[in-house]
Amino acid sequence: MTEKISLKSARRIVLAAQGFADRKAGGTVDRRHLKKVLARLGLFQIDSVSVIVRAHYMPLFSRLGPYPQSLLDGASVGRKRLLFEYWAHEASLLPVESYPLMRWRMEQAGRGEGIWKGVARFMKERGDFVEAVYREVEARGPIAGSDFDGKRGSGGWWGWSETKHALECLFWTGRITTAERKPSFERLYDLPERVLPKSVLAMPTPETADAHRELLRIASRALGVATASDLRDYFRMSPGSADRRIAELVEAGELMPVKVEGWTSKAYLDPKARKPRKVEARALLAPFDPLVWERGRTERLFDFHYRIEIYTPADKRVYGYYVLPFLLGERLVGRVSLKADRSSGKLLVHAAYAEEHAPDHTAEALLGELRSMAAWLELDGIEITDAGNLAPALIDAAGGARIAA
Repeated sequence: MTEKISLKSARRIVLAAQGFADRKAGGTVDRRHLKKVLARLGLFQIDSVSVIVRAHYMPLFSRLGPYPQSLLDGASVGRKRLLFEYWAHEASLLPVESYPLMRWRMEQAGRGEGIWKGVARFMKERGDFVEAVYREVEARGPIAGSDFDGKRGSGGWWGWSETKHALECLFWTGRITTAERKPSFERLYDLPERVLPKSVLAMPTPETADAHRELLRIASRALGVATASDLRDYFRMSPGSADRRIAELVEAGELMPVKVEGWTSKAYLDPKARKPRKVEARALLAPFDPLVWERGRTERLFDFHYRIEIYTPADKRVYGYYVLPFLLGERLVGRVSLKADRSSGKLLVHAAYAEEHAPDHTAEALLGELRSMAAWLELDGIEITDAGNLAPALIDAAGGARIAA
């Protein structure tokens, strides 16, 4: 008989799996803390938008509190790196030990499968040019795309140069990788054998089915309880790649079928998942945090409708340009539109909204997290705009002033 789990229990399981049932670090954060969070999540999604801070820095802050960003930067460079960059849940930083698990995707890309159509077409039609770019990386790496001579793409932000297309072909297929990022966030490309630890390069390539099972195990540990769609989405696996492997993990006792209250689809529980009786979390979440990156799952778990509105015309935005959900206790209780204004040294609160179920102390708790974020970003204070149903209480919590230290 399939076990039934209440929605409240499911939320607690998920929050514990994501690291929100643990206390924040409260002291110096070092590589040990980074490794612990990475072991839970399996990856950090990358996004170039830096309205506050680039997205891959946020999951550590949300779970540990303030930490030196150089910790993550240092883990992504050098032969002793902990992380490498590849396509997982979108562009991501993954533990180097996961490199062999992604070789199936690199091989698939080499056949023009599972990649963007434009990249696949370019690889097929311009193979000689792709090889010429590879030889340049081989001879000159680490090298940025901007270091190549050639035509710039047309069409504004979406216009790719031929070199950019070739570099993406080579990156997808694993023939080149990211050595590091410039301060501008531009990639510096090099060959994997000059970037990754030798011990990682020497690891055997697992059979594709074995790699898929292991990626699903990682996803299951990170999610706690999840539908098949949730599990596939974590590493962007297709139903054809994942569903048979999910069935095999169920048969092996590594996934437990369960019924979650209110969910229409069958769910799967990590048998080793923690089941805390209470979670007392407090965190601002990046739009690409694994707790909320799959919007349908966020609604199923938290009854929280969330969309990123960066690409929505300004006059049609509901909550703001760059909005972070606020986790308090076991619920998403609000959202806040933020910007780190380096010129004024302030964390700007453009708007703040509370959900109907938000507790009375939401404003005070949010202000504490905003102050922590401002200090982490080395900003002098917080400037609050009187927009949103939570903004008046937030201003009151700050002492009746719109600028808080």
